[in-house]
Amino acid sequence: MSRPVPPTVHQAAFFLLLLLLAQIAESFDLPSRWSGKKNGWVSPDPLTLSQKAVVTQMTTRRDTIKMPSETPMVPWRPPGASVATFVDLYSAMYRDRTLMISKFIDDEAANEYISIILWMRSQSMSDKISIYFNVPGGLLRPALAIYDLLEQTKDAGVEIETINLGLCTGMGSMLCAGGTKGKRFAMPNSRFLLQRTGMNQPVRGQAADIVLEVKNVKLWNDRMENELSKVSGQPLERIQNDLKRDFYLSSDEAVQYGLIDGVIPPAPLKRAARGQDADFGAFGGDDEQRYQGQEAQSGWGSRQPAQEPEKGGNDDGGPGIMKG
Repeated sequence: MSRPVPPTVHQAAFFLLLLLLAQIAESFDLPSRWSGKKNGWVSPDPLTLSQKAVVTQMTTRRDTIKMPSETPMVPWRPPGASVATFVDLYSAMYRDRTLMISKFIDDEAANEYISIILWMRSQSMSDKISIYFNVPGGLLRPALAIYDLLEQTKDAGVEIETINLGLCTGMGSMLCAGGTKGKRFAMPNSRFLLQRTGMNQPVRGQAADIVLEVKNVKLWNDRMENELSKVSGQPLERIQNDLKRDFYLSSDEAVQYGLIDGVIPPAPLKRAARGQDADFGAFGGDDEQRYQGQEAQSGWGSRQPAQEPEKGGNDDGGPGIMKG
């Protein structure tokens, strides 16, 4: 015969069963999905358990980690100060009288650029202003407002240096050509795209109003062509003929066309960087530095002093350069 089970064991099993049922009900969220009634249970909610699991997974998923998109901070020391402070990159450029035009020139961008140029003029009317371009184009009227300010600034005696870094499209080409003569440059692989500008947005209304708007746009395009002829030196007839379609120019072709005055060549590789900017072939420093000496023991990692170069050879301590 089997021994009788004590009542305490039955009570413990009963409480464990109740606890298990409570956990199951909590995991399935039965109180929110079912409601008890006198005659039984009502039908469940439209959201099934599988759909609820998918929703829970979506809400608990981590967001994608992204790189910070804020403007980088750089140290900048005010004139006469001994301690540098961190400011955003563009503010440091503005204080050094350097402006970067890289956004599509609409009304908002034009107001921003105009205010920066006006602030530079208020700081000094004798120092040069440098403007770098890599602009995808611009609207006709806002870009002409910037052009008028540049012309007024030049008339006041301020030199304006313009440099095309990559691509100047449409009105950006005209602004880059509007710098001071002799101070208009471009990088070797940069391009210019000359084109006429259409209407900023679709025009609606009466037929007479649409005709007036089209005439106004054509009038200001003719004004732009006249200004482009003035800054480039090309006859107006050639400008009008070239702008019938998109007209691309390389940096060398832009020099021949008269949009710019020269192409900035790549800096030559310098081995001795004393008093010069360090590049891929230069290592700056207060003391003279040598690398890849004439003999193996004078190379990097060697503590033996490098031998002095022979007379008539290179004076930079580097390997000989073959000429011929």
